Amino acid sequence: MWSPHELMSFLYAFYDPRPQDRVVWKIAPGERASLWDDCFQNRRIRIGWDEVGSLGQYESDQELKAELDLHWPHSTGGNLRLARQMLAFRDLERGDLVVANRGKSEVLAVGTVVGGYAYDSDVRTHRHTVDVDWDTSYAQSFDAPRHAWQQTLAKVPATLMREIRRGQSRSGTTETPGPVEKAHGADEAGALKGSAAKGVALPDDELPDDVRNVRDLLEHKGQVVLQGPPGTGKTRLALNVALALAGRADLIEATPAERGTILAELSAVPEDTEEPEEDRAARLTMVTFHPSYGYEDFVEGFRPDTAADGAGLHLKMKKGVFLRVCAAAEKYPDETFLMVVDEINRGDLPRVLGELITLLELDKRGSVSITLPTSGRQLTVPPNVRIIGTMNSADRSVSHIDSAIRRRFAFLDVPPDLDALDGEVEGLGLATLLEGLNERLDTHFGPDHLLGQAYLLSDDRPLATAEQLSHAFHHEIVPLVTDYCLGRPEMLRAVLGELVDDKTGRVVQTNPQDLPGMLAKVFVTAETGDEDNVPVESEWNEE
Repeated sequence: MWSPHELMSFLYAFYDPRPQDRVVWKIAPGERASLWDDCFQNRRIRIGWDEVGSLGQYESDQELKAELDLHWPHSTGGNLRLARQMLAFRDLERGDLVVANRGKSEVLAVGTVVGGYAYDSDVRTHRHTVDVDWDTSYAQSFDAPRHAWQQTLAKVPATLMREIRRGQSRSGTTETPGPVEKAHGADEAGALKGSAAKGVALPDDELPDDVRNVRDLLEHKGQVVLQGPPGTGKTRLALNVALALAGRADLIEATPAERGTILAELSAVPEDTEEPEEDRAARLTMVTFHPSYGYEDFVEGFRPDTAADGAGLHLKMKKGVFLRVCAAAEKYPDETFLMVVDEINRGDLPRVLGELITLLELDKRGSVSITLPTSGRQLTVPPNVRIIGTMNSADRSVSHIDSAIRRRFAFLDVPPDLDALDGEVEGLGLATLLEGLNERLDTHFGPDHLLGQAYLLSDDRPLATAEQLSHAFHHEIVPLVTDYCLGRPEMLRAVLGELVDDKTGRVVQTNPQDLPGMLAKVFVTAETGDEDNVPVESEWNEE
């Protein structure tokens, strides 16, 4: 007779119900890996912040943040993120992967979690522990530092995990997948299909989590709206999904030029075909909704006929962009046709979509048709048409999305991605800067008015110089924050602190070389400058 614990262990070992795309965490075993010998010998990983006590007593990130604020009250802008990371550490489960590092450039080992969280009061420091089975064959050094690894805990993107695996292969170890690879869930059968261009399709488990989430929602619902603050990369995510659907997910992390080439191919309307021009469409179609965008543009309507002879205005019934996509999708049922609608909430959706709200539901695709009132033609939406809309959450008031339309779409929040800001300027961590600024914006304006990581990126890479940071701050960030403040100097001062001149109520213009230090003083370190009040485990000065 099995005990409940034995039965549970059996079911989780052979029929694990948990998602297979769990986050891989990088965890530093003490400053400069000072605890690595203990962690390796005792098969565990340890982190500090012992003052908060056992993490098992906290029910939410806000509750843990409040305790962190109590012990480190001057750690502006970092405690909420730290609280979430610590709870993720607490919630590590059997089979999850962790990477142990020394500094920003060295991997010590990759480990598989074999036990749950515990608070070890028998050790002097770093009492938060998780049992881990380490594999040191992954030990390696990177060619360039990973600035995001400056902190104790950091997510490891799928692309970096692939690089770590390649480093293990180059070290001369066997290429046969070991327990670590199997725990990560690699499965070649999950490769995407597509024929846009020749390329190497990625296994399903190597797709970025956000791309996989959107793709799965499209399969379940047919259309998805990506919503989030400005600069969070909603359109970029939609285009990444287009690459994945076309079998070119290997270019998601490619250079802008390489991405642009394949996206241009996907967006090109075929010309060497016998179909009428109005029945042609690319596999990727992008449109932008705005207040004057109407049913005639999207579905069908009478439009000026520029080819007509004779005087006067001549009108002709023309198919809108969506009908052209549907016509092409019917002729190529094995291809996926994706429409990306930028700023979807800026259009009058009931007017633009019209009868389409009846046909967009997946169970009506390909089986239910309606008669279009203007032309009288029958319309059926093919099952291989997908729609991704993007919506700036700061512009929710532009156009309300009614419940009938909302029911046809899945909605996915796209928050600021601090992990994309793997960089620093003059010692100022860009991720920490954005987090500190967003914490103030959240306090005064709410979560819809945060700033995304794109404001601190250039050509998809983190800003690297003080001049770049100065330009982004004064010409992009400050105008947007000023707009949020509706011209109220006291509100601007509450957000930007001493960067706002008391007399003029305007942001002071500074030498670019001085700006990183001023931003650090306002958004990162204590106002008193007492760095002893910064959480010691953060390893901001690990190098």
